[in-house]
Amino acid sequence: MAYTPRIRPITIHGEPVLHRRAAEVEEIDEHIRELVADMHLTQQAARGVGLAAPQVGVGLRIFTWAYEDTGEAPNQGEVINPVLTLLGKVSQESPDADSESEGCLSVPGYGFPLKRSDHVRLQGFTVDGEEIDFEAHGWFARIMQHEHDHLDGYLYVNRLKDKWARRWKKALRREGWNEAGRTWMPGVDADPFGHDDVDHEHDDVDTANAEESK
Repeated sequence: MAYTPRIRPITIHGEPVLHRRAAEVEEIDEHIRELVADMHLTQQAARGVGLAAPQVGVGLRIFTWAYEDTGEAPNQGEVINPVLTLLGKVSQESPDADSESEGCLSVPGYGFPLKRSDHVRLQGFTVDGEEIDFEAHGWFARIMQHEHDHLDGYLYVNRLKDKWARRWKKALRREGWNEAGRTWMPGVDADPFGHDDVDHEHDDVDTANAEESK
């Protein structure tokens, strides 16, 4: 019987699996294939551009992505046991709050600016065992770095500097995200980044247009 993927709850900052290095995948078996299928569905339901296995509670070196501007790389895919190489230096200047802010499904509802390399190389394997080897630029490179960080036990908020680090620490104390056991469920809980509100606005516009066309 064919496996039916399921949406998994997303772990929130404070869950131990998010803060330790993930283990290498030793064999791409049926369990791994089911996990990857679940991750793709969960990422889609959460409206994210990337998702790492620790974010669904599994400490393995796997992440998925879905992004339009990927150059010659696939717009959607997964990588198992990735190796990430920075090909562009990370600027030491202050990040731009408008163009360099990141969000994270495991830090729901927040966004902070962070400098990243704008050019990286990614190597690894697909769920079918095929080799991956491509370069990523711009925001796609940022996604690759963000997800790879998860596999080493880092969230992007752990890399913040100066006032942004201080703002995150205040948010962390406010939310109390230093304990295990917190998750949110895509498609069930309210979208923490406001996508639900945008959809409702579009629904209102569509309804108004429909009324005008009668």
